[in-house]
Order: sequence, then C-alpha cells, then structure tokens
Amino acid sequence: MNEQDIGNISNFVEVLSLTKITLLLAGVIVLGIAVKFVAGIGSTLHAKMPSRRLLIAQVVTVSSFAVYILGGTYLFYGIIQPPKALLLAVSGTLAVALGLSLKDLISSVVAGVILLFDRPFQVGDRVTFEGTYGEISTIGLRAVRLVTLDDSVVTIPNSKFITELVSSGNFGALDMMIEINFHIDLSSNIALAQKLLHEAAITSRFVFLKKPVSIVLTELNFAERPAMQIRVKCYVIDVRFEKALQSDILLRGNEALNLAGINRPKFFFQKNEFLKELPT
Repeated sequence: MNEQDIGNISNFVEVLSLTKITLLLAGVIVLGIAVKFVAGIGSTLHAKMPSRRLLIAQVVTVSSFAVYILGGTYLFYGIIQPPKALLLAVSGTLAVALGLSLKDLISSVVAGVILLFDRPFQVGDRVTFEGTYGEISTIGLRAVRLVTLDDSVVTIPNSKFITELVSSGNFGALDMMIEINFHIDLSSNIALAQKLLHEAAITSRFVFLKKPVSIVLTELNFAERPAMQIRVKCYVIDVRFEKALQSDILLRGNEALNLAGINRPKFFFQKNEFLKELPT
C-alpha cells in the first residue's frame, strides 16, 4: 500500500468521524423539527385566516422544500466538509450505486422539485388522478398526499404526476364549478323547471354569486325512455362545501319540482318483457 492510498484512507476516516456523524444526525433531527414548526405555524394561520388557507398551504409547502434542500446541503458541506479530491473520487461510484438502488426514490424527489416549480396543481386543489378524486393535502419530497371526499388518505409518488394525466378543478382558487344533474319527463313544463332550478341554485348559501350560474339542457335517454337532462352549473364559495352545495340544490330543487307537479321519467317496461318476468 503506497502513501497515496494511506492518505485517502486517512481522509475517509476523518470525514466519517464519529463526531461528524453525530452532528449530522442531530442536524437531520433539527431539520425535521423545523419542518414540523413551519407546518404548525401554517395550521395556526389556517384557523385565523380561513380565506387565505390555500395561499398559506402553498407557502408552507415551499418553505418545507427550502428547509430540506438548503438545510441538507448546508449540513453535508458544513459538517462533513469532504476534501475535493475525495469528493471527486467517490462521487461517481456513489452516484451509480444510489442511481441503481434508489432510482425510484430519486426520481420522486426530482419530480417533487418539478411539481413545486411547474405547479400543475397546488396544495388545496381538488384533483382527479387515475380515477381518484380528492383534495391535495401535502406535496412532499417523495409523494403527494390526496384526501378523498370519504376522508381516506391516498399517497401517490411524485414521479407518477410527471407522466400521467391529472385534472385540477379549482387550480389554486377557493371557488370551483359544481354540476348538479336533474332529469324530467319531456311532457313536463321544461321552462318552469329551468326557472325553479335556477332559483334553487342562486339562493343557496354555498353558491359563489360573483361567477355565473348557468342551466344547460340536453335531451337523452333516461330510464329507457326519452327525457330532458337539466344541468345546473354553478360555483361553490369554497371547495370544502362542494358536497354541501350539491346536497342543498338537490334537496331544494327536487322539492320545488315536486310542488310544481313536474314529472320525472319513469322506468319503461315493454309488455312482453314484463310478462316474461311474471311467475308461472
């Protein structure tokens, strides 16, 4: 073993000394506490300023990324302080080893940084991804957490969002368009039904009246017979009240249609098919 090899080993032992490893682990713990502290501040601000909750959530996400990336870089170079020669010697081997063993994790971390700057969606958005619909609760270094409307938490690796289609309902805004469908018989008073459902929408306490309320009519087959579909399209004042708005308009809209005597499509049985189902 020559003097150069001995020197490299000595440098390597010095870099990975027990003191530096202990300080590095302590620094990682401090970073975790700092991220939790930022999240706690965000939760407090959410409670005090609910109208700014999406902006607060986005600031918390960016701050968490900054703490992890800048803090991790400082810990590595500030505590480990690797010599340039040793850094160059091991960087290639380390990069290959990490690339093979942690390629999925690394791709998710890189994708997380891309999501942070490209922003196809934001924290607080209502999104649909591969048939799963819910609200983005966190965008982390490795994965995105999505809370469905039945309060289930779905964890999706960041890398999935780079190649797959994702749709955002509100894209950073508090309000979002909601569509509520009604079906009536073609023989009914369609104009009256349209008026009643429009009134039901604009008088809901959850509707956002600064954006338009529209009624769209479509003739289609419903319950195996021609019918008129009336789509009420309006904006909810806050995405948290999405189902509340939908239920409110459905309840009061159906009540208004029934009081006006507007008929709904009835399931149509052909006589021969009905007779086939009768017991012999």
